[in-house]
Amino acid sequence: MDKNIPSEAQAILNERFGHDTLIGLATIDNGRPSVRTVNAYYEDGCFYVITYATSNKMKELEKDPNAAICGDWFTAHGTGVNLGWFLKEENKEIADKLRRAFASWIDNGHNNFDDPNTCILCIRLTDGVLLSHGTRYDLCF
Repeated sequence: MDKNIPSEAQAILNERFGHDTLIGLATIDNGRPSVRTVNAYYEDGCFYVITYATSNKMKELEKDPNAAICGDWFTAHGTGVNLGWFLKEENKEIADKLRRAFASWIDNGHNNFDDPNTCILCIRLTDGVLLSHGTRYDLCF
């Protein structure tokens, strides 16, 4: 995470989003916004989502990587990046964290980790606004 982010804001982001959390994820489809709720995990200026490479969100991000997120008094812009197959060796560290964060549902049959289209979406934040107990944090990641 950017060193310009105040430590209090970093702590709030980690507390609110450093576990399985629901956020709104917005993408652009031919100039029109599309938004959906996703399970996400936050770490170091990024949100991570397990998804499917041929889903609408991934198709939209492939055409236009600009994304926006919101949840729990936090809104932000970022860039959506497909990190590829969940089981890819380069994804082992973050995949292990996602397994822990999403332990209550990750193996419920919804995901097929043998399918190379089961991928990790990383939303790399660029800027955002965090509100906490009357304090506004304008963040640049």
